[in-house]
Order: sequence, then structure tokens, then C-alpha cells
Amino acid sequence: MRRFWWLPGSLSGSLILLLGLAPLCALLWQAGALDPIGLLQDPYLRHVLLFSLNQAALSTLLSLGLAIPLARALSRRHFPGRRLLLKLFGLSLVLPVIIAIFGIVTVHGQHGWVAQLLRPLGIEPGQYLYGLTGILIAHVFFNMPLAARLLLQAIEAIPESSWRLASQLGLRSHHLFKVLEWPVIRAQLPGLASLIFMLCFTSFATVLALGGGPKSTTLEVAIYQALRLDFDLATAGTLALLQLLLSALILWGQHKLQRAPASRIGLARRAERPDRDQWLTRLADALVLTLALALFLPPLLAIVSAGLRPELLDALHSTPLWQAAGTSLWIAVVAGLLALLLGSGLLITSRHAKLRRHARRQAALWEASGSLILMLPAVVLSTGLFILCMPWVDVFAIAPWLVILVNALMALPYVLRTLSGPMQLVARQYDRLGDSLGLTGWHRLRLLEWPLLRRPLALALALSMILSLGDLGAIALFGSSTMATLPWLLYQQLGSYQLGPAAATALLLLLLCLALFTLVERGIGGKDAHSG
Repeated sequence: MRRFWWLPGSLSGSLILLLGLAPLCALLWQAGALDPIGLLQDPYLRHVLLFSLNQAALSTLLSLGLAIPLARALSRRHFPGRRLLLKLFGLSLVLPVIIAIFGIVTVHGQHGWVAQLLRPLGIEPGQYLYGLTGILIAHVFFNMPLAARLLLQAIEAIPESSWRLASQLGLRSHHLFKVLEWPVIRAQLPGLASLIFMLCFTSFATVLALGGGPKSTTLEVAIYQALRLDFDLATAGTLALLQLLLSALILWGQHKLQRAPASRIGLARRAERPDRDQWLTRLADALVLTLALALFLPPLLAIVSAGLRPELLDALHSTPLWQAAGTSLWIAVVAGLLALLLGSGLLITSRHAKLRRHARRQAALWEASGSLILMLPAVVLSTGLFILCMPWVDVFAIAPWLVILVNALMALPYVLRTLSGPMQLVARQYDRLGDSLGLTGWHRLRLLEWPLLRRPLALALALSMILSLGDLGAIALFGSSTMATLPWLLYQQLGSYQLGPAAATALLLLLLCLALFTLVERGIGGKDAHSG
């Protein structure tokens, strides 16, 4: 079987390149000759481009501007609930965007918690949620916890001996920041800032739900509007190609700015900081923690409190709700399995090339072919597939399969990152043992590979399914009255201010995500999968 080592990667790579390059060719054909100068002369497109860049830049500045003092406060304060808070910060990375938007609307909407608190005091909050302000609130909700966790890890990597020396020298808080903390924070900032900027620049569901109109439209939303509302294929293709070029440029910048960590981050140990008991730092930490918690916790509490609404049981009897749940579930399962199959094929071939043929560059190319999909945002890929398929078939008739393809490709980088290390490790440690026992083919997979890899395989599959289950990018283009997923249904309910049905949809989507993740991780990974 080893003489066919190239086959799994070739099949996976060919399908990935076909699904990536064919839509790209369709975009090029539809857009014709891309004229950047001509695009910039159009006032609306110029506004869309500038708004896309401005909101991403502001979101990045706000997220990092709050994350830096928050990370310092968390490194100084060890209070009850701190570990739980850090785990909740990790939840924002896997929480479906549309569920978080439901929580944000419940808190900051016209009839939300903030309005209910301010109106008895004679203060009218107004419609601040829809537009740039709402987009910034949502982006800070998602990215501030990510940045704070990474910066906290960097601060906690500072040796305890440095803190003891600083204590002996009597350094104040601002001196500690300048001498100890800023160097490790500064090393993280370029890569972290470029990552957050990329996430905000390619944000689709947030801007679609909270943009509030043409004045707050990004490139991805403009693509969606050109295709679904105006059916202007030329404009959609041109904008998608422009989005692709800008995304590739940002990814290139992120790659250049990203630095390897200077030291390994081990288990976080409690450092005795000399500025811990200074009254000014106590006050600053209390203010920062209060502000961060006020931005982050209420939307999460709103999602949980959705289950306490009296009208929830009536909303759960809705037939469209369960039809959307069934559609979401089977799309997520098939997309997750396809992503796992494609990723495993690439890694099997790259592993053989690296460990048995010692062709490291060739192995890196196999793995890189799966990560190239990062250059194609979901809306751009969906637009290309729409244009490609439209002359030949009824796009909406095959919409579920197109959504599956897009979701599988979007999950592929997560599969590669989850499985690459464990697969290499198993081969290094047990390859010779398998050869000495004469294990080949199916027997090698069943007796050697599967017991050692079932947990990372289960995690990769669970992540892929959850990403597909919460996706709004692909279904926004291909969804219809006859094919709706839970995120698409929730978006429609929020758009028409149906907060009661929206609460039921959000709760069901959240429960499905948790149940699917738990069942897959423990069912395939084994009973102890959650502890490793």
C-alpha cells in the first residue's frame, strides 16, 4: 500500500484546488478586466471599501486597547471565578456568531436590557446598536477575550525571578509595564493585530445583522446584496475578486508580522507582583474588569436566559424551526465528514513525504494546499460557485450540496491544525513498531493508528461540524424558503424583531452545538476524550 502514498493527498488536493480555482476563474470571467482605479471612482464602492477598512481598524484598536489593561489586571488579580472567566473567554472562539448576535441584540436592542435600565431614569438610549457602533460592540465581544488570553499567556511567561528583582528594586506599576510587560506584549501585538484585523475585515454575519443599512456595508455584505438582492453578477464578481485580493494581501501581512514565541509557555504560576497592592492599580484593575465584564458577560447571560422565557414552549412547537434544525444537522454532519476526509488525505501523504522520504518541502506543500482556502472568504467562494453553476443547473436545487462544499472547505484549516501534530507524533513513535509486527493496510489502521488518533480525530470532526452548524456565510447566498438552516432562520427572526421565536431558535442552535460536540468528542474520542 505504501507505493500509493501519494494517492490520498493527490485526490484531496485535486478536489480542493478544483473547488478553489474553478470559482476563482468564474469570478475572473464575470468581472472581466478588474479596474481598481475605475472601482475607486464609484462613490458607493469607494465608501464600502473605506468602511470595510475603517471598521476593521477601529475594531482592532478597541479590542487590543481593552485587552492590554485587561491582561495586566488578570495577571495581578486572582479572584474567585477567574478560571471560569478565562474558560468563558475561550467560549467566544467557538460560539456561533449568530447566537452571540442574538445575545447582543437582547442586551443592546431597542427593547433590550440597557434600554429597560435607562428609560426609568429618563434616558432614551436610541438606536445605537445598528450601524458602526453595533458592529464595534460585536467585534470587541469576540476579539477582546482572544487578545486578552494570548497577552495574559505572554505576561505569565515572564520568569518569577524577574518579578522578585523588580520587587527588590521597588519598581512602580508603570515601570513594570515598561521594563517587563511591554517587551513581551510588543512581540505579540503585530501578529495579533493582523489576525484581529483579518477577522473583522472578513466578518459577514455581524455586519449583515447589525450593519443597519448602506452606510454601514462591508465588501462581503455588498457582494451578498449585489447577488441576492440585485442579481448583478458583474458587480458581485468584481467585488468578490477585490475582496479576494485584499484578503490575500492581509494574510501575507499577517504571515510577515507573525513571530514565533520567544519562550515556551508552561503552566501559569502565580507570580508575586510588587504592584499588586498599590491603590492606583487596584482602582485601575477594578475599572478595567468592570468594563470588560459589562461588555462580555451580559450577552452570554441573555443567551442562557432565553431558556427561561414563558413563551419558549410555544415557539418550540414551530414546524419551520425543526425543519431548519434537521437541515442544519445533516449539512453539519456531511460537511464535517468531508472536511475530515480531505484533511486526513493531505496529512497521510505529507506525513509519508516528511518521515519516510525526508522531503520536508514537498510535505509542507501538501499541507499548505489545504490552508490556501484561507485566502477565499466564504462569501467569495460561495459567489464563485453560484456564478459557476448558474448556467448549467438550478443553483437553489443543489443549494444544500454547495453549502456543504463551502462549509467543509472553511473547516479544513482547523482539521489540519488539529490533526497534523498528533499524526506526525504517532508515526515517529510507532512506525518502526508497526513495521516489526508486520502491520499493514487495514490492520495497521485498526490496531495501531485508530487507538492513538481517535481523540484528535474526534476533536477535528466535532470542530468542523460546529463551524458548519453555526455558519451564515454560505447559507446567506444559497438559502431560500424551502431550504433554511437555524442560523439563517435566526437571522430572519432578528431582522423582523421576532425576539420570542428568535430566543427559541438561538437556544436550540446552542443546545445542538453542545450536544453534537459532546456526542462526537466522547462517542468517537472515547469516554475520557474531554480530559485530554
